Amino acid sequence: MYYVNQEQIDRRLSFIPTLLQACRELQEESEADDFGDGALLFHLAQERTLVLAIETVTDVGSLLIDAFMMRDASSYEDIVDILTGENVFGEEVASVLVSLVQMRRFLTQDYTEISRTGLHPLIRTLPEALEQFAASVPAFINKEVL
Repeated sequence: MYYVNQEQIDRRLSFIPTLLQACRELQEESEADDFGDGALLFHLAQERTLVLAIETVTDVGSLLIDAFMMRDASSYEDIVDILTGENVFGEEVASVLVSLVQMRRFLTQDYTEISRTGLHPLIRTLPEALEQFAASVPAFINKEVL
């Protein structure tokens, strides 16, 4: 019998609509204005949105790995790889999520090196992947628990 911390998973998954809205608003802002090298708050908002998306995905992934006694993850990328291998979600979602988690170190440690120009490409592709992730996790849990 598995112990799934459903409350923690649900809490994190319920934050995904906030991330989706942030991505939409950032896209709208980028289309309305040419930010180029300016609009520092716009760029910092993108970075924070990406960091929160990384934390959401890796937190949920870690909770699933622990709950279903999957092999231990050695990195943030490995969390996504393990979940992909366990068929929590497909390769298309995995590709976006790997690109996302690969940015963690850069966004959290090397932030002084970030070139703050334009809309980050993941802001456009992330919403669909996060929506699929949010739908796939409960489906996986239901399949495994039943």
